Amino acid sequence: MQVTELSAEGLKREYKVVVPAADIEARIADRLEEIKKTARMPGFRPGKIPLTLLKKQFGRSVLGEIVEQSVQAGSEKALTDNELKPALRPKIEVTSFDEGKDLEFQMAVEVLPPVPPVELKALAIEKPVAQVADSEVERALTEFRRSRADWQKPKRARGAKDGDRLTLDFVGKVDGEVFEGGSAEGFKLVIGSGTAIPGFEEGLKGAKAEQEKTLELTFPEDYGVAALAGKPATFEVKVQAVEEAILPELDAAFAEAAGFESLDELKDAFRSQLQQRFDQASRFRAKRAVLDALADGYAFDVPPGMVELEFEAIWKQLEGEMERAGQSFADSGKTEEETREEYQAIAERRVRLGLILADVGQANAIEVAPEELARAVAEQARRYPGKEKEVFEFFQQNAEAREQLRAPLFEDKVVDFMLQMAQVTTVDVTPEALMREPDADDVAPVEKDDKSS
Repeated sequence: MQVTELSAEGLKREYKVVVPAADIEARIADRLEEIKKTARMPGFRPGKIPLTLLKKQFGRSVLGEIVEQSVQAGSEKALTDNELKPALRPKIEVTSFDEGKDLEFQMAVEVLPPVPPVELKALAIEKPVAQVADSEVERALTEFRRSRADWQKPKRARGAKDGDRLTLDFVGKVDGEVFEGGSAEGFKLVIGSGTAIPGFEEGLKGAKAEQEKTLELTFPEDYGVAALAGKPATFEVKVQAVEEAILPELDAAFAEAAGFESLDELKDAFRSQLQQRFDQASRFRAKRAVLDALADGYAFDVPPGMVELEFEAIWKQLEGEMERAGQSFADSGKTEEETREEYQAIAERRVRLGLILADVGQANAIEVAPEELARAVAEQARRYPGKEKEVFEFFQQNAEAREQLRAPLFEDKVVDFMLQMAQVTTVDVTPEALMREPDADDVAPVEKDDKSS
């Protein structure tokens, strides 16, 4: 078997492989001898069928089998002899073959690049942290009480104010025409909840029961329904009722009704829940800082094929979301070409970070334990009550699906390891600053909090 390098450009390699006809004929003969042991043919005892008859009956299928095996063996030899680590499955093209002649094929392959070693102890990371203040707990408890409020008409008739719940009938029109989803009867709206488009709730402040109002508003430019985005609209509204929230007393009885033994236990539970949210946000910011540091500090070529696969996955998700929202590229203020360039850069960043994390994980023997993957499968199963068995079977039978669960677990373990090794400085920030949505121009390899999500 002869392997000849045809080209080597960047991370792309091409080879020509020639498998001598004699090797193929020998393999065919060996395979026919194996078949001879078990084959049955009228007039012949097992093991006594002439090879000429066997070749006539099984020759074409055996030939295809041997050619496939020869291509596989030739590809592996080309990779092994040249010490290559393929990034993707090699592309094979048989260029010449006929029975009794040499087999020639070409193999094109993209190889994994050498990843520069990461100086983990040299990474300087800032990790924002926030502690739960008493005011945060009180605010959360107030919202919890509000969720269990008793809504009543005010003792004295008055206009609506923040926190009141209005029962409304309304009809919305754009260009004089009623638009889909713009009308309702008996609709419940809490003033100040921010659930309506800008100006709707503000326009109803001061309104009284049985009062009718006309609201002239404009849909936001980034409204989810493209046909309405940025359009002026008229809403004819009738207020059926105005109610105020009567909150339950924050006392031991309320705590017990909520399933806690005391008011202090209820407060501690809320404090713990809030702190857990803050800690999760803090870790996310630290992880992002690690990934940003890697992306900014380690530049190297990445396999174009891997980038293209990542881009196609992101682009498909983006197109699906745009279709569901009825949006176009014009709605975002960018052309399709500009958006493609933007997402191409995101795809390349994801691939590069994925290679770095894989290299760090391998160098430090970081693995996802079977029990960790099993817990992830169980979490998925819990999302589908009554279908747990089907979910478990799906992941047992689908290696690709298991890998989709394993990948983020592996990344988290690698990032946690890097944070242990790096120079991490904690920075006290306000809860508002911690929970504020960060700029998402660049993203982690598998996290979907970026522009494709």
